[in-house]
Amino acid sequence: MSAEPAVPADALAAIRAPFLAMEAEVVDAPILQPLGLLLELAGEAMRARLFVVQSEGGQETCLRPDFTVPVVRQHLESGRSSGRYFYEGKAFRASPEPGRPDEFRQIGLERFDDGAVPTLEADAEIAALAWRAAAAGGRGGLGLWLGDVALFSAFVDGLGLAAPLAARVRRAAARPRLLAGELARADQPPAAREAGRLADLLAGLSEAEAATVLEEMWALAGIAPVGGRGPAEIAQRLIRRAEAARAPALSADQADRIRRFLAIEAAPAEAFAVIRELGGAGLDAPLADWSRRLDLMAAAGVPVGQARFSAALGHAFDYYDGLTFEVRSAALHGDRAVAVGGRYDSLPARLGGAAGSQAVGCMIRPWRAWAGGEA
Repeated sequence: MSAEPAVPADALAAIRAPFLAMEAEVVDAPILQPLGLLLELAGEAMRARLFVVQSEGGQETCLRPDFTVPVVRQHLESGRSSGRYFYEGKAFRASPEPGRPDEFRQIGLERFDDGAVPTLEADAEIAALAWRAAAAGGRGGLGLWLGDVALFSAFVDGLGLAAPLAARVRRAAARPRLLAGELARADQPPAAREAGRLADLLAGLSEAEAATVLEEMWALAGIAPVGGRGPAEIAQRLIRRAEAARAPALSADQADRIRRFLAIEAAPAEAFAVIRELGGAGLDAPLADWSRRLDLMAAAGVPVGQARFSAALGHAFDYYDGLTFEVRSAALHGDRAVAVGGRYDSLPARLGGAAGSQAVGCMIRPWRAWAGGEA
């Protein structure tokens, strides 16, 4: 495992200062986090980037890849309806490229509100915070990239899809491989959408019965599962695959409209004009919200004239359900954002909290923000 070099103390203090000015409660998070929960939020493909620890009893945890989920859990345990939490510490993810660090410092803030606070104002505050911290590092060529998961959901609502299919498309939106598979199904004849003989057989059984069948097959073959997955988990995935293959697929026209939507990447005004033309009157309200959000960002000091709207912008974890953003530098490759953030109102409820809460946050990588850092 390789670690990022240290950022000089004065530069780190400058990057940290905008966060400290928010006067948020300082929190930390355990190094070990529950693996199953994180895979549920990010998808099984994320496993390859996690550092997994398995106990003697077979329980799997991982080194924390991010702070947002543990901070949400701490907020829920506090019993409070609102709060602001500041964190700073190391996170761990296997780099997809040789020579890039697997251990890196994050500084961030998560904000929770009880539903009475206007979300657009909170969005602007957090985006402005990320921008100020990034600028404080001295890195040149900064730009703001914006996205909106809720806008895509509203667009999908206007396609006239059956409810199960619409829900599946929304879930796939944050996972490029799943979405690509969903779109590809529209271009295949029904006979090509078979899930496989084994998956079809298991789909006719309960999950417990399917797991028993897999165990018996492994025993007969003298093999054992790999990757820490048990028969119940594998059976569940195969059953879902079979059910997905039998489910209605997108029409070629619907898939084409989704591709055109996700290909939009332009200055906000230009992007929203194309989105309005593609999505119709059903998008008037969310686009009006975007006009107001940009005004609030500008008032908070964000140079929205340097912003780009990317309809496909997402993050590694799929709990974001509204605004998403990245601060990028022209000196770094596009997949190496200086800061990221967004809105995740549904995550607290998914972790056992009350419905209707509001949550938005951001995180910065100081080594990328510092002018003398990552190249």
